[in-house]
Amino acid sequence: MTDRFNQPLGGNDMPRFGGPASMMRLPVQTGAAGLDACFIGIPMDIGTSNRPGTRLGPRQIRAESCMLRPYNMATGAAPFDHLQVADIGDVPINTFDLKKSIDIIAAHYREVLAAGALPLTLGGDHTLTWPILRAMREKHGPVALIHIDAHADINDTMFGESVAHGCPFRRAWEEGCLINENVFQIGLRGTGYSPEDFDWGRKQGWTVVQAEACWHKSLTPLMADIRAQIGAAPVYISFDIDSLDPAFAPGTGTVEIGGLTIWQALEIIRGCAGLNVIGADLVEVSPPYDPSGNTALIGANLLYEMLCILPGVPQRAPA
Repeated sequence: MTDRFNQPLGGNDMPRFGGPASMMRLPVQTGAAGLDACFIGIPMDIGTSNRPGTRLGPRQIRAESCMLRPYNMATGAAPFDHLQVADIGDVPINTFDLKKSIDIIAAHYREVLAAGALPLTLGGDHTLTWPILRAMREKHGPVALIHIDAHADINDTMFGESVAHGCPFRRAWEEGCLINENVFQIGLRGTGYSPEDFDWGRKQGWTVVQAEACWHKSLTPLMADIRAQIGAAPVYISFDIDSLDPAFAPGTGTVEIGGLTIWQALEIIRGCAGLNVIGADLVEVSPPYDPSGNTALIGANLLYEMLCILPGVPQRAPA
C-alpha cells in the first residue's frame, strides 16, 4: 500500500455499514482531474422497455461495494497501488427527456476522457453505452467491443423510437464507433422475433457467442482467442447484468433463463487483462427486483474486477 494513491476506507477503520456512500468507500471528487480511473454513476431507467428501477442501480451498487477490499486474492492485482482512483458521482441526466440525456452523457464523458481518466460506469439502463461510445470514438477512433448480455441490443427502433436500451449498439455502429471485426457479443439467448435478432451483428462481421455455447464450459479459452484477435486496439467492455442467469442476478428488468454463471463472468473480465481497455460499464441492475441485494453485490464485484484489469495494474504471473 502507498500514500501516493487514494485508498478505499478499510473495514478496520470504519464499520462496513458506516462511512461514505461512495464506490468502495473511496474519496469523492468533482470531475476527473488528476485521476487515472474513476467510477461514475448514471442513474437512468427512462430507456427501459419492461421492468423499471435501474435509476436506483448506481446507489445500490455503491452500497453493496462496502465489503470490497483493495487486494485481489485471485489475480494478485492491487489497483490502488498503481492507479489514482475516485468516485466522481453521477451524471446529471434529464430524467424527463431521454434524447437530451444522450447528449448530456456524451458531453460528461468527453470531459472525463479529456482529463485522461478511464471511466468505469455504474448503470443505469443500457441506453447509456451509446453516448459513452460516441465520446470514446471522438478520442480514440473506432474501438473494439466486448459486450456481455442476454440481448444483442441492435434494434433499429422500439415503439418507433430509435433511442432505447434495446438500440445502443445499432446506433453506435451507425456512428462508426466500432471496429466491426473486433466486436464480441457473449451470452445472447432467449426468445426473439426472428433470426435477425442475433444474425444482424454477424452480418456486420461481429462475433456472436450464444449462451448455449457457453454452458458447462470454462470461458478462459474463448477470452484467449478474443485477446489474440483484438491485439493492441482500444477496447470497451459493456456488461449487462442480465447476461447472468437469474438464479444469480434476478434484480434486472429483462430476465432470460439459461444464462452465464458468476464464474464465467469472472473469467470474461479477468480474461481482458493485457488488453488496451479504455473504459467499461455495468448496467441494468434494478434494486426493486433485487430483495437480497445479491444482484447489486455482484455488480459491485464485477466493477472492481474491471478496475483490476485496467492498463497499468500488474497481475500475478501464472503459477
